[in-house]
Amino acid sequence: MRKIQRFSFRKIFSSSLKPTLKRPRPFQAYSFVPFNPLAMLDPTILTIGGIVLGIAIIERILERWGVIDLVDQFAKVMRFILPVIFYGALFYFFATFMF
Repeated sequence: MRKIQRFSFRKIFSSSLKPTLKRPRPFQAYSFVPFNPLAMLDPTILTIGGIVLGIAIIERILERWGVIDLVDQFAKVMRFILPVIFYGALFYFFATFMF
């Protein structure tokens, strides 16, 4: 008859054989492009945006009232002024934004 040798589970897998878990050291990451979304809340940019939104609302109201001739003249003027306002605000934003 064969002799059977028994080992306990704790004896085979003792705690001394466990590899020690080393946590990685925390490191600081720096961004090369500092951008804060709250920088878009500049009062000048918000004022220009409010004016443009107000102009669009006034144009819609005039269209509902049926003053189509005035709306056409308004649209012709805005076709030139709105891109100028947009690019001016964009230039202002990047000129005053601190990099």
